[in-house]
Amino acid sequence: MHELGVRLGRDLRAGDLVVLTGPLGAGKTTLTRGIGEGLGVRGPVSSPTFVLARTHPSLVGGPPLVHVDAYRLGSPAELDDLDLDLEASVVIVEWGAGMVDGMADSVLEIRIERAADDTRTVELEGIGPRWAALPAV
Repeated sequence: MHELGVRLGRDLRAGDLVVLTGPLGAGKTTLTRGIGEGLGVRGPVSSPTFVLARTHPSLVGGPPLVHVDAYRLGSPAELDDLDLDLEASVVIVEWGAGMVDGMADSVLEIRIERAADDTRTVELEGIGPRWAALPAV
């Protein structure tokens, strides 16, 4: 998951909104750590469960990473209340399915399934013009 995140992080840019979905222990935060490394942001990247959102500034002149945990949020309005800087940041929302509708023209949805043998299946779905050329994975 970490290696995949590093590769994704190298291709993400300011304005990208990424939604991570998967059960507890699927690897959402590990993937986000890798994305942070790929983006070159200050770490460590850890789960923002108790603070809801953490901003990790870039160490290389790129966009900051805003890491959001929407698990405890009750509605999209509560996510909107966080006043996230979507245009200037890469925003990753764990547990964000159904929470980010209408927040951006384009969203990269990443769904992670974890099997009993600890293997993962990852499905990426790009929605909107930013991801129109995303190859099938």
